[in-house]
Amino acid sequence: MTTLVNASKHEGVLVLELSNPPANTYSYEMMKQLDAHVLDARFDPDVHVLFITGSGEKFFCAGADIRMLEKADPYFKYNFCLHANETLCRLEQTPKLVIAALNGHTVGGGLEIALACDLRIARREAGKIGLPEVSLGVLPGTGGTQRLARAVGRARAIEWMAEGATFSMDEAKGLGLVNQVLDADADRFRAAALEFARKFTPPAKAARAVGLIKRAVTTGLEVGLEQGLALERELQQRLFEGKDAAEGIAAYNARRTPQFSGK
Repeated sequence: MTTLVNASKHEGVLVLELSNPPANTYSYEMMKQLDAHVLDARFDPDVHVLFITGSGEKFFCAGADIRMLEKADPYFKYNFCLHANETLCRLEQTPKLVIAALNGHTVGGGLEIALACDLRIARREAGKIGLPEVSLGVLPGTGGTQRLARAVGRARAIEWMAEGATFSMDEAKGLGLVNQVLDADADRFRAAALEFARKFTPPAKAARAVGLIKRAVTTGLEVGLEQGLALERELQQRLFEGKDAAEGIAAYNARRTPQFSGK
């Protein structure tokens, strides 16, 4: 079987590299491999952050493999989209931080993958980002219509998708599509993005708390305030029962005690 998602661990970070030259387009086979790695990461206590990027220098991902879709019948296409949606939902719901490192063009389904991640880090002048599917007579069908609207609001999402608009990475940051743009060349970008990702791994951060913050926000946005607050309380209680919270609270009190005792 051809490896379409290269996986490697780097100090608590699981790097998942989409690899299908020249544009790292995804197929059912690639999504199956990505899905399997996401499940493995869920069960691996040594993985604290998932880091998704593309192979090469020009593309993060240009979306679905159009040649594959051209040959497929409607029954296959429907189930292909269903499985891709399920895979990205699993990625989105995994209680570990997921970072997309946009090393090149991030268009169509490539942006849909990135939108299912928690943070998006881009290389300056790496290429274009957007959802231009309307030019093919279709809509962004791997969560784009839903996640883009949640990210930037209803009106802008409809406008950009209806126009098939694409933006530079710097423009995307200003529009709220990208969290950070790194001023690094192609050779240095992955190392710089990995350095950013390691800020969210122990001992720099309590990774379990980061993961449950993600779960509280992701699920809370989809339910009412009361249900979201109830979820927040339950997740907080899980953290109170863990080692990180006990150690963190004790260390905080130890730092504060001399101040309040007048010493």
